[in-house]
Amino acid sequence: MDQEQQIKNALDQFEKVMRKQLARVERMKQEGDFIDYDKLDKIIIGVCGGDGIGPVITKESARVLEHLLQKEVDAGKVEFRYIDGLTIENRVACMKAIPDDVLAQLKECHVILKGPTTTPRAGDPWPNIESANVAMRKELDLFANVRPVKVPEQGIDWTFFRENTEGAYTLGSDGVNVTDDLAIDFTVTTTQGTDRIARIAYDYAQKNHKGRVSIITKANIIKTTDGKFLKLSQKVGEEYPEIATDDWYIDITTAKLVDPKRRSDFKVFVLPNLYGDIITDEAAEFQGGVGTAGSANLGKRYAMFEAIHGSAPRMISEGRGDYADPCSMLRASVMLLSHIGKQKQADLLERALDICMFEEKKLKITGRDTGCTCREFGDYVMQTVEALQK
Repeated sequence: MDQEQQIKNALDQFEKVMRKQLARVERMKQEGDFIDYDKLDKIIIGVCGGDGIGPVITKESARVLEHLLQKEVDAGKVEFRYIDGLTIENRVACMKAIPDDVLAQLKECHVILKGPTTTPRAGDPWPNIESANVAMRKELDLFANVRPVKVPEQGIDWTFFRENTEGAYTLGSDGVNVTDDLAIDFTVTTTQGTDRIARIAYDYAQKNHKGRVSIITKANIIKTTDGKFLKLSQKVGEEYPEIATDDWYIDITTAKLVDPKRRSDFKVFVLPNLYGDIITDEAAEFQGGVGTAGSANLGKRYAMFEAIHGSAPRMISEGRGDYADPCSMLRASVMLLSHIGKQKQADLLERALDICMFEEKKLKITGRDTGCTCREFGDYVMQTVEALQK
């Protein structure tokens, strides 16, 4: 194939990408308000295990959630639905990031507790299918990834609002190999997408008495898309005069998070997808690592809660799955409870986790038979909850 034809093929692909994104913009213009859980007759919680250690830690977290919501379940106000089929084997068999039947079941739920899933990469034995996480965020329009990190003794109380449906990740499967020598990927920033992530971040800061929102970009270099994200976020910030707004470049932000003199100045962050993914893993290390951190993925109709770590297939292949650490999923469960208006149960679970993970530490999780199992730790958490209720 000659170079002119290769360029034409690449332009055809770019046109498809642009049309698809413009259609998404029109859908965002028509979206309504957030769902009101208080007005629902029944809240349906989907439990989707994923693969690797996902089913182990998700099942345990769901068991703890059912314990905390037993009265609501008995009264028919809450229903748990267990959804299988999001394993890498099933996804590859269908050659879809989310099989159609699984997606249909997910859409019948209001909130989803989702375990980690494997995303194939170069050199893996699996075909190149899209990340299930990315696909779910797009299909359910889960535009806000929310990750809290709190270490009081170090003055750390951070909440990250990472845009979930745009940026460098949303078109990860739509790049173009123009020639054997040239590959191009795309990044996306829209007015509607930026406005809604900035607005939810500022709303959170206002409601939770956080006095500062930091906008994180690389707008000095990536002038078009990051520049748009920065300007639009600043414009939203002008509507919240009681909240201080500053902006930082992503590279210096990663440095300042490890600076004891500056890191306590940060409160709420709003940032594009790629930067948010990287910096929240760094931030989680202060709290004890990615195994200790959960995250929320929020949209106006659906919400999904998950760990921020991967599926750890090696633990399964080595027969250590029962010793997987459920703390990240349990932290995500705290966020789920709060999101559906069950703040009393959320506070109970959060306090129990603080006791079990950082204070009493009667059981230790090592990922091996030198520590407790996932289920034993779940029992410890529930026993602690019951003790707190007395």
